[in-house]
Amino acid sequence: MPLNRRKFLTKTAVTGAGVAIAGAAAAPAAQATDGPAAKKPKQPKRYALTVMGTTDLHGHVFNWDYFKDAEYKDAAGNAQGLARISTLVNQVRAEKGRCNTLLLDAGDTIQGTPLTYYYAKVDPITAEGGPVHPMAQAMNAIGYDAAALGNHEFNYGIETLRTFQDQLDFPLLGANAVDAKTLRPAFPPYFIKTFHVPGAKPVKVAVLGLTNPGIAIWDKAYVQGKLKFEGLEEQAAKWVPKLKSLGADVVVVSAHSGTSGTSSYGDQVPYVENAAANVARLVPDIDAILVGHAHLEIPELKVVNEKTGRTVVLSEPLAFAERLSLFDVELVFDKGRWSVESVSAKVLNSNAVADDPRITKLLGDEHAKVVTYVNQVVGTATATLTTVEARYKDAPIIDLITKVQEDVVKAALAGTAYASLPVIAQASPFSRTSQIPAGDVTIRDLSGLYVYDNTLVAKLMTGAQVRAYLEYSAQYFVQTPAGAAVDVEKLTNFGGRPDYNYDYVSGLSYDIDIAQPAGSRIKNLTYGGAPLDDAQQFVLAVNNYRANGGGAFPYVATAQELWSESTEIRTRIAEWVTAKGVLDPKDFASVDWKLTRDGTPVF
Repeated sequence: MPLNRRKFLTKTAVTGAGVAIAGAAAAPAAQATDGPAAKKPKQPKRYALTVMGTTDLHGHVFNWDYFKDAEYKDAAGNAQGLARISTLVNQVRAEKGRCNTLLLDAGDTIQGTPLTYYYAKVDPITAEGGPVHPMAQAMNAIGYDAAALGNHEFNYGIETLRTFQDQLDFPLLGANAVDAKTLRPAFPPYFIKTFHVPGAKPVKVAVLGLTNPGIAIWDKAYVQGKLKFEGLEEQAAKWVPKLKSLGADVVVVSAHSGTSGTSSYGDQVPYVENAAANVARLVPDIDAILVGHAHLEIPELKVVNEKTGRTVVLSEPLAFAERLSLFDVELVFDKGRWSVESVSAKVLNSNAVADDPRITKLLGDEHAKVVTYVNQVVGTATATLTTVEARYKDAPIIDLITKVQEDVVKAALAGTAYASLPVIAQASPFSRTSQIPAGDVTIRDLSGLYVYDNTLVAKLMTGAQVRAYLEYSAQYFVQTPAGAAVDVEKLTNFGGRPDYNYDYVSGLSYDIDIAQPAGSRIKNLTYGGAPLDDAQQFVLAVNNYRANGGGAFPYVATAQELWSESTEIRTRIAEWVTAKGVLDPKDFASVDWKLTRDGTPVF
């Protein structure tokens, strides 16, 4: 059996080791019997291993959109959920032989849907006698062998993560997640599984788990002083030789880190965020890497190791259980040892199969509870609000977020030395399809508007810093000369910047001149009808992701923190709407900014 957390901690405390070792798997003979030695040369033994992988499941058990209260659909025809993955896994195991397969995940499991929120906050797994997390139930039932830690595993705090970890039948790996004081592994660094091959030595497969250094920024409130997160390349270089010394014939890395070699947090952390390809290039003796974090589909990426010249095969399955990666590893036994002859990778599509009825039966009750919860009515809207144009027009639905954040921070700072300072607020157009319809407003309507489990922070900023913040945000727009045609589908996301890294800032008035180069776009910036005073102090109500440096916006991460809380912003929005009873744009909507070209409004 895999080591659970308690056994791992006991083992490491006694021995200083960081090893999670699974029991052996028996494999049938996979090749024809050799003929008499006199008639033909003896052929070397061969063994075929299949490694399956998922990543960025983000709480998707079923092909269900809790925000729309309907089966999930998209234009590409994708399907989601572990119930579909279970069917694919069953098919692969039937074809290859379960004893010749390994099933891994590359992290971001317990955050991302109302299902995961419900079992973290509404009916928490941390309560005495609390439930087993639906993701633990599903992954245990499917028979995962190991998973890497994702950064979103930390969103609900370490207690929730450790409880989830204890509920798993397999190890949660993180070689570069270490105790802040002792610098010893805080999670099992690796996992080894032995596959028996008749007539030959067993095949040992080692899985090294690596997580994202950005956790130190994104969830600083939970991990600071407790855990440190070191570079993937450095830790792989430390652990892979150890795995080889333990007799690993195959080394697979499960990495919650993309392949681009870039970081969203600039130089705030001295380690690369998306380092999986770097690991393949720089660290010898790795055969395959299951990639996560970037939410991209990469069926197969081949990277040549600079030291050995050997090819390392990487694969990233699409997030939300939409794809399953398959690595086919061919080994040959020669001169008393196994060696990897070839590795190839591809992805299987979840839309090609139906849900596994075993998973449907197992988690049907949990799903039904969450559907009931998100359909609770909390208010009435006087008009339909939508994010369809929110990327390039000041939309009332985003003003709702900033208004709630302003009100919460003002109330929190009442009676303090900062109560007299003006409060401004930041918010991003997270979704392009969110809608709060006229009429009844439910929790799912509001959750669909704010899909992340962010919490609220108050930061002290100067006018000059706010100006720089806005200039940085305005880099999101593609430079478009006056007179040129404007295509809204090509107007935004310059340089690949995602929508969640473009910010509105409420309480000010400003134009964004997209005819100008980045850095010179904020025009007519005023506060209270007067030009912004660079020396004036403001309180910025900002989500914890941005406050901790997410998106690398200037000044905010190092600005003085005046207040913070652990209640999710989406919960604050629901409370605000519930208290009002009526959601009327006149209570929160204002036009604070607009796009211009040489002073002329674009829209």
